[in-house]
Amino acid sequence: MQTRVLTGITTTGTPHLGNYVGAIRPAIEASRRDDVDAFFFMADYHALIKSEDAQRIERSRLEIAASWLAAGLDPQRVTFYRQSDIPEIPELTWFLTCITAKGMLNRAHAYKAAVDRNTETGEDADAGITAGLYMYPVLMAADILAFDAHKVPVGRDQIQHIEMARDIGQRFNHLHGHEFFVLPEALIEEHVATLPGLDGRKMSKSYDNTIPLFAGGTKQLREAIMRIVTDSRLPGEPKDPDSCALFTIFRAFASEAETLAFRQALLDGIGWGDAKHVLYERIEADVAPMRERYEAFMADPAAIETILQQGARKARAIATPKIAALRDALGLRSASTAAAVARQPKAASRQDKMPRFASFRDVDGNFRFRLFSAEGEELLLSIPFADPKAAGALQKRLKTLGAAGAVLQIQPQGMILELDGEHAASTPDYRDEQSRDQALVQLRQALDQLAAQD
Repeated sequence: MQTRVLTGITTTGTPHLGNYVGAIRPAIEASRRDDVDAFFFMADYHALIKSEDAQRIERSRLEIAASWLAAGLDPQRVTFYRQSDIPEIPELTWFLTCITAKGMLNRAHAYKAAVDRNTETGEDADAGITAGLYMYPVLMAADILAFDAHKVPVGRDQIQHIEMARDIGQRFNHLHGHEFFVLPEALIEEHVATLPGLDGRKMSKSYDNTIPLFAGGTKQLREAIMRIVTDSRLPGEPKDPDSCALFTIFRAFASEAETLAFRQALLDGIGWGDAKHVLYERIEADVAPMRERYEAFMADPAAIETILQQGARKARAIATPKIAALRDALGLRSASTAAAVARQPKAASRQDKMPRFASFRDVDGNFRFRLFSAEGEELLLSIPFADPKAAGALQKRLKTLGAAGAVLQIQPQGMILELDGEHAASTPDYRDEQSRDQALVQLRQALDQLAAQD
């Protein structure tokens, strides 16, 4: 049985080392395994949220396609496409939008960060925030759920979006009484999922601190590495590898033996200039052959377009029947089909559904569960357990006790559920007292329904 792995990069700017290490390389490596069915896409719809420069987006799409192909992507083995070539994705985005809780989107990191910035400067909370930014998690969920991806390689800052995709897919499945969507999991390379940039912060186009992957050639790569910020320790003074951006980047490209040798050189007091030269030589050894292939692809955009159109046909062969099934489930079927369905016995109504638990294993390997209302709204998230039986025992207790047996502690951002004086689970964040009161009523009703059912 194959695992479907899906990844993509937003088409703004030029690919940098962080893109390569955090997304391109691990996904390509995974795609070479016989047990992996790999999907790669250029997220050009997402790019519209971040950029209004049409020429920049067009150029970036070409550069990113060339980068993936140069890095070893085999278009015969994988499904490689542009997001904008798949009309089923925006259609699915709307289907999912209609069942996604606004409260969950309020908690999205990017939206909350934008609100916080406005608040700090005395602006209206939503000043300058587009609906595109707000709805970003739903579009990302559609990217993933349209193809039933099992694994999505992401950096740690993107884990929340994968969790949201799971929640949205799970809610749709619950509301419509069928497992329409596979629920994805985040795939993270622990040591190199996020690289530091020139200033020590996460390497990001937003911070303008990136090291280009191919653009500018050897000269620009060397110059960028020489600009990496270091401390004032002189040659001969020991350096701390664990707080050193040079070491973190080096480790992402080096073998274990090379990493140990570079660590020892830092401890022995290698000068920063020499250390940067060592880092440059190590990266250039990997990048130089890829750069040559990249430049050949950039000189032949028609060849890239042919590859992308072939990939779009493969992708739509999966997405088109998926959307057709969802249309039927939502009542958007043709009149003749609707008449045939009307003659069949009706399924249970939404009112017949009950609150339910959904168990999962988080990225740290612990076992947790969520409690959803009959309408699919997330009400509780349990604490992590090393033993799945302990998580199951807590679910059983909640089913038995009902609302009267649980103590709820109201916190500034959410509620803590306690059993026997111990923290057992927590509610999602709420923005104001009204949403808190609504959440409290929903939770108590759900717990009482479970207890009555039990």
